[in-house]
Amino acid sequence: MSLLKLACIDSKALPLFDLKDDAGRRRGYEPEAAELVVSAMGHEIEWTFLAWDDMLPAVRDGLVDAVWCGQGIIPERKVVVAFTDPYAIFDETVLVRKGDPARAPEDLAGYRVAAIEGSANMKLAVTLPDAVPVAFTGEDVFGDMLAALRNGDVDAMVDDDVVTVPLGEEPEYDVAFTVATRNRWGIGVAYSNPGLLDEFNRALRDVIADGRLEEIWTKWMPHLDFPLASAAQASASRQVPA
Repeated sequence: MSLLKLACIDSKALPLFDLKDDAGRRRGYEPEAAELVVSAMGHEIEWTFLAWDDMLPAVRDGLVDAVWCGQGIIPERKVVVAFTDPYAIFDETVLVRKGDPARAPEDLAGYRVAAIEGSANMKLAVTLPDAVPVAFTGEDVFGDMLAALRNGDVDAMVDDDVVTVPLGEEPEYDVAFTVATRNRWGIGVAYSNPGLLDEFNRALRDVIADGRLEEIWTKWMPHLDFPLASAAQASASRQVPA
């Protein structure tokens, strides 16, 4: 088997992924889904840990083969890399400190709202009426946003529901509200490597069709319905020879 170098951040964001252990192994939906898909392609994974804003340029420049790391498929990113069909679809949730009464977009007027720079989450943050978006990036962008919220450096943060909704059960945070943005996540591949993109898409269709990806989804995110079966069928029906 050949190695595929996949980029991600090293961050604690379960159920998506956790910090790597001493042997470099990872756990969570994303690494387990990646292992499934890459194995179906006949390859093995070598994870490369980068800062959030370094991942897509690393793919574009050939330093890694792909990025598999919470990448919403948005136009700004599609300028840099090509994306596969989605392996996940999520909504966006606004998180506030415990006891904060905000429960609707209009409640956030004047709030400093953290979101990842250039992300689908930031696209929502900039629409919140009279809120003040605060862009974050770096090695552990998710952890940094949580720390800023906890410490009062920002008043709210936006991220995908899969990681933010469970935090509402912790003593530091409350869930303010969720917006049904249906943010599609894909694997980023260099435009110069269309063969790899096709490989990923074929493997994704296979593991969705036979239920293996849904099993991993349900293992890590039993509170969320698996969203991909109909999307995969629609994508397959659109496939035509280039």
